[in-house]
Amino acid sequence: MGSQALEFTRRHFIGAAFAATAGLAAASCTTAPRQVATPQPLPTPTPTPLAEVVPEPGLDLASLPPLIAEALTALETNAVYLTHRDKIGVVDFGLPSSEPRFHLVDAATGQIERSWLVAHGSGSDPGATGMLQRFSNVPGSNATSRGAYLTANPYYGQHGLSRRLIGLESDNNMAMDRAIVIHGAEYVNRSLIASQGRIGRSQGCFAFEQHEVGRVMDLLGEGRMIYAGKLA
Repeated sequence: MGSQALEFTRRHFIGAAFAATAGLAAASCTTAPRQVATPQPLPTPTPTPLAEVVPEPGLDLASLPPLIAEALTALETNAVYLTHRDKIGVVDFGLPSSEPRFHLVDAATGQIERSWLVAHGSGSDPGATGMLQRFSNVPGSNATSRGAYLTANPYYGQHGLSRRLIGLESDNNMAMDRAIVIHGAEYVNRSLIASQGRIGRSQGCFAFEQHEVGRVMDLLGEGRMIYAGKLA
């Protein structure tokens, strides 16, 4: 399969997935999800190489922080679904919400280029401790899901500029049904850290500071991978 055919397959998949879920959960994770249990199907993988095969020759994953090494492995596993492989988002949910834990990572070197505050779901932290306690992929859980996501199309919703996400693994393949997206939120604010020791919680979305979400979306764009995890 050629590169044009691969791109058509990828875009057809994204379009079909969005069309199938557009009426189920309106444009934000704050909307109550429909109680369904049918994840969106993924396209059949193909071994066709992409243009951006960028990890440096001899890059030693063992020399990198373990979560970044895990994310780069997932990047190779899910390469067929991606348009761009030059950079990825890596979310370290082992850190408290008071620390910048959404990292933009250079996939060639494994180095962090910049980091932002990001919220986790209230269902992942029922006691509002500021630490993610558990992941869940269940509709209605209001929890964060672990795993690799594909960044999809941007849109304007309840929280303004937002970007849809497609879950690529069994741990997050309900992301479209649950309307798990990137968006900005007033409850992600550094001033809250000084007053309560943490930022607020989402309903499973990757929520950023309002003045930063546009930059996050621009740098990641459409067709890149986000990897969310927490080391044991």
